Amino acid sequence: MRTYDDSFSGQKIYPGKGKLYVRGDSKIFRFQNGKTESLFLQRKNPRRIAWTTLYRRQHKKGISEEVAKKRSRRTVKHQRAIVGASLDVIKERRSMRPEARSAARAAAISEGKEKKAAAESKKKQEKAKSASAAAKGQTQRIQSKQGAKGSAPKVKATTR
Repeated sequence: MRTYDDSFSGQKIYPGKGKLYVRGDSKIFRFQNGKTESLFLQRKNPRRIAWTTLYRRQHKKGISEEVAKKRSRRTVKHQRAIVGASLDVIKERRSMRPEARSAARAAAISEGKEKKAAAESKKKQEKAKSASAAAKGQTQRIQSKQGAKGSAPKVKATTR
């Protein structure tokens, strides 16, 4: 059995009952009786008329006690390990004192500088070795940067 809802009051309209009202813009409204139709045509607000479903819903009337207040879930914060640092390491660093942390940072920086200096000195030694080997083997021809990169030699002008 197909029932419709009253467009104004929100109550059920059973088959064979009610009126159908079609507005100029082809919107269909269904009314249970002349009372709801009349109030609709007077442009009354159903939220302000105490017996309508919309009023009762807005003012929380007739809601059973079973429907309790909805519980909101609290977000639970989790800590996860980051790539390159396990959770233990992260917790340990967080609990460190600022003095200890700054000392560890300074040590790490100095260690990094030492590594860089060692790598640079090694590079200089290799460069010096290759330069001495080249000087022994043959006299180097002075070459431009473009020539060293392998660009084509300049073409001489042939005009008179």
